[in-house]
Amino acid sequence: MKILVTGFEPFGGETINPAAEILKQLPETINSAKIITMLVPVVRYRSIDMIREEIKRSDPDIILSLGQAGGRAKLTVERIGINVDDQRIPDNDGKQVIDEAIYADGPDAYFASIPVKKVVQYINDAGVPAAVSNTAGTFICNHVLYGIRYWLEREYPGKKSGFIHVPFLPAQSTDKGMDVPSMSLEDMVKGITAALCALSE
Repeated sequence: MKILVTGFEPFGGETINPAAEILKQLPETINSAKIITMLVPVVRYRSIDMIREEIKRSDPDIILSLGQAGGRAKLTVERIGINVDDQRIPDNDGKQVIDEAIYADGPDAYFASIPVKKVVQYINDAGVPAAVSNTAGTFICNHVLYGIRYWLEREYPGKKSGFIHVPFLPAQSTDKGMDVPSMSLEDMVKGITAALCALSE
């Protein structure tokens, strides 16, 4: 088995993205599954296209994407991606899209095809707070969650994919007020490793 894990570069004025930092610390194998990591730009369509190219190249069984959700206190495993880009800020190419479909010929939404609640349970069992999320937002994280499901349905219907949002790192929350939660990189890596254990069984 092979699992492709993607993470985003920094965006929105941040100099670091915990999703990218997690990739650097993941083991090469988990439960005999090969872990492939990939940094993805926070750019509409280019993010999806790069992941599609890596899928063609490495032929993973599962694609798990990671993204930053500042303000959340837990690792949140996304249940659904919706067919809309409605960006509150520009992407890293400086483009900002309001209320546009990701793919005009696609359905309104796709459910993640990984076992969402099983993944949450494994993360919690590892001692890291996690929960199911029913909204991945309408920025590039949702764009990738929906877009990869769209292409897998057309090109690789046997492959599974999903998305996990991670909180700010402590260093990111220092200038954002007392009530902005964060999580250590060590705990995030532990949680994502547990998620990959769930997926690699």
